[in-house]
Amino acid sequence: MARKAKRDLTIEQKLARGPIDLPFLALVMLLTALGLIVLLSASFPSAMYNLSPKVTDTGGDPLYYFNRQFGFALMGVVAMFIISKIDYQQFRWMSIFVLAGSVVLMLLVFVPGIGKTGGGAARWIKLGPVRFQPSEIAKVGIILYFAARLSKRGIQLGPPKDKKWNRRTLLGRTCERLDNIGFLELVPYGVALVVVLGVIALQKHMSAMILVIVAAASVLFAAGISLGWFAAAGAVVAPLLWFIITQTDYMKARIDIWLDPFVDPRGNGYQPIQGRIAIGSGGLLGVGLGNSRQKYLFLPEEHNDYIFSIWCEEMGMVGAVVLMALFALLIIRGFWLALHARDRFGTLLIVGIMSLMAFQVFFNIGVVTGFLPPTGISLPFFSYGGTALMITLGEMGMVLSVSRQITAPKAE
Repeated sequence: MARKAKRDLTIEQKLARGPIDLPFLALVMLLTALGLIVLLSASFPSAMYNLSPKVTDTGGDPLYYFNRQFGFALMGVVAMFIISKIDYQQFRWMSIFVLAGSVVLMLLVFVPGIGKTGGGAARWIKLGPVRFQPSEIAKVGIILYFAARLSKRGIQLGPPKDKKWNRRTLLGRTCERLDNIGFLELVPYGVALVVVLGVIALQKHMSAMILVIVAAASVLFAAGISLGWFAAAGAVVAPLLWFIITQTDYMKARIDIWLDPFVDPRGNGYQPIQGRIAIGSGGLLGVGLGNSRQKYLFLPEEHNDYIFSIWCEEMGMVGAVVLMALFALLIIRGFWLALHARDRFGTLLIVGIMSLMAFQVFFNIGVVTGFLPPTGISLPFFSYGGTALMITLGEMGMVLSVSRQITAPKAE
């Protein structure tokens, strides 16, 4: 009996130890390497001149940003391979703990001595030399929690067939109607989403709120939630969002600058103007890797949200097309893996992760090129930020974990 149990355990282990998807891995490693190269080129002037010592004291080290990002990249790659070797079914029970833990961490940013304030907003936790944003973890938590719960349901959400409500009472009749249209099934997801968004709103982190909503909506859509619920949510959220934009001076200013950055060319419009100058300066083939002029204290956040502008200046329109093609290949390959995943949980998990990445890439490039209003959303693999890079590589590890079981028989 002992030998049989050991043999069965080995079979289960082999199921999660199939080959990882090499095309997906190659694209991830290539984008990570390109991101480090461009970050080195874009960041050394601002690091050398140490422009904001109160925010980030580089000590005049031109390699400050690169060295830190390189260290986080190494840790992220190691984490990616470790996560890829974990049976992704284990992520089911982890989901609630990741989500709850992210909420606790986001609340800790308001605790003096733990939280770190920057730009007038409390969004970071500082542990020694390491500073990270808990909201990055919340995005993963939402995807895991939604995918784990929705994978246990059929495509059409609804009440169990044998559930009965007391029709003699108003409450019973009301609950029955809500249950029949699937509303009660959505309550746990709505509560989780409201809690996470509420805490993020206290941090005044609009871009994180947008990304959490996208992550949740993509998983719900892939799970087969009726489009009527999305239309109803849109009817509620759209007026609320419009009210926030029109009644908040900060948001209204962003819209005005997006429509015409030259209304304030030396203030809020300075960054988008300089970003477009960088893109235009690159022409067709670019000025050459490392030869950007805009990075020499002309373009703010050249190593962060606007790093795509530096890439366009140095590599030209051809380089921009190549980079967007690489992102497109990664996203398409990810969705291919989702379609061939062994079970519903694997599919929903990959859809959430890759939809989030696709949205980030689209919005970052859209903002830099002036197609969309400023959002503060970074470019995956490229923008400076150790936490974001490690979380992104960890998410890629989850996708690779699912890919290991694609050759296994489909789960019922």
